[in-house]
Parts: sequence; structure tokens; C-alpha cells
Amino acid sequence: MQAFLAQHAQELNYDNIERNLPKLDEYISQSTECCGCDNTEHCTNYLKGFLPTLRVVRHTIEMDYVRCEQKIREEERRDVANMIASMHMPKDVLQATIQDLSIDDESRVMIAQKAAQFVKTTKEMGQLPSKGFYLYGKFGVGKSFVLGALANELASLNIRSVVVFVPEFLREIKNAIGDNTLNEKIDYVKKAPVLMLDDLGAETMTAWTRDEVLGTIFHYRMAEQLPTFITSNFNYEELEHHLAQSQKGGVEIVKAGRIMERIKALTVPIEMRGKNRRL
Repeated sequence: MQAFLAQHAQELNYDNIERNLPKLDEYISQSTECCGCDNTEHCTNYLKGFLPTLRVVRHTIEMDYVRCEQKIREEERRDVANMIASMHMPKDVLQATIQDLSIDDESRVMIAQKAAQFVKTTKEMGQLPSKGFYLYGKFGVGKSFVLGALANELASLNIRSVVVFVPEFLREIKNAIGDNTLNEKIDYVKKAPVLMLDDLGAETMTAWTRDEVLGTIFHYRMAEQLPTFITSNFNYEELEHHLAQSQKGGVEIVKAGRIMERIKALTVPIEMRGKNRRL
């Protein structure tokens, strides 16, 4: 306070200072530096997450409030979270970052590098690459975690992703027929700037969900060259076999092949190995 008054000695006389004593009292009763709390709800200042500052305007002391470091971090995290639309995905997956990826297998090193390169290319080109990844591997190796990490990295570049757990999404789509929101929900997913489909192949497939839902989504994204990321327990060949199976016991090879053409046009296949992290 003494330093502030000395700095403005030519602008402030005794009467100016006396008139502004309530503001000076408000100023000195608060912290003027971020206390480093883990949540601005714990902040002790009058305005939580804001620090008081003083300035002189026409011989009058004015007090402003500016965001502290913790407030800035919280708002940045909220902005990032708002750039990720999740449909039935776990919270821990949506909080992942590329730096958090556990590196315990050569394939995971490669995946982390490819994910980082995707983000770097997006930064340098100022636009998204047209192809995403098709990550396949056994249960629990962290495929979903990679999607969350990528979504967060892209969100930091102000790029919106829609992350979808496929089995629940297809169940929701079936229910949407009755409430007239079917087209709206399919459009929402198919037009996402970045689409991430988790656990494709784990659903009970019907000809309708394959052709009218997944087929529509993949066709649109291929035509518009929108990046799509997919995780599955199946490789390309196994997924095609899964998609060909009819509920009536038949095998629809041509229709399954048509879907796979689109998936292959949209993604680069990468096998992900490593230990099961769910055990």
C-alpha cells in the first residue's frame, strides 16, 4: 500500500486518500496474490477467484478485480470440457491426456506418437487431417483412453469432438424412432467436426442399425472428409464378419463389405497391445 501511495504521490493528496479509505481498507483486507488453492470455491477473497488491483483516475483511487491463476485454469478446463460432447462415455476417459498414456508396449509408443502427430499436423496446417485411426485390440488395453486423450488435445485447439460409446448409442437410436428424434441424433453424430466411436462391434447388430445408422454416418463422413476415430476388439476382417451376420441367421457379405469400404476410407488400422488395465 505504501508503495502504491508513493508511486502516485503527485496525483493524490491527503483529502483524496481520506475519501478513498473504504476502498483501501477493502484492498488490504484481501489477498493480492493467488493463494494456490485447488478450487476457487475455497478462495477467501470477496470475489472468489479474483484479486484486487488499484489504479488512480483523476485523483480518485479505483479498484478492479482480475482473475487469479486458479480461476484462469478452471475456466480453461471448462472451455476444454465444453468442446467435447460425450454420449455414454466414462468420466475418467474424458479427462485423459496424451501425456497420461501408459507406455508399456511398443504399439502404445507408436500410438502415442501418432496421436501427438495428428495434433501437431492440425496445428501446423490449420485444419484437420481427413483420416483418423482404427484402434483394435483386446479388452482393457486402453483404446478408449486414447480417444479421450485425443479429444482433450483437440479441445485445447478449440476443435470440437463427439465421443460415442457405440452399443449405448445404437440402443438410444432405436428408442429415438418413437420420440421423433432419430434424424436429429444421427445428424448430430455424422456432422461432428471430429467423431470418435468407441467399441464398435460390441453391439448387437441389426441390418437396420448397420445400413441406416452406421452406413449413413460413415457415408456422410467419407464424402465430407471428416476425421473419424474408431476402437474395436475386432480387426478389419473380424469386424466385416461381425457386420455380415444377420439376426435371421443369414450372411450379408455385400452389405458388410460396403460398410467396411467406408471405414477403411476413413481410418488407418493400428493394433494396440499391452496388459489389461481393468484387472
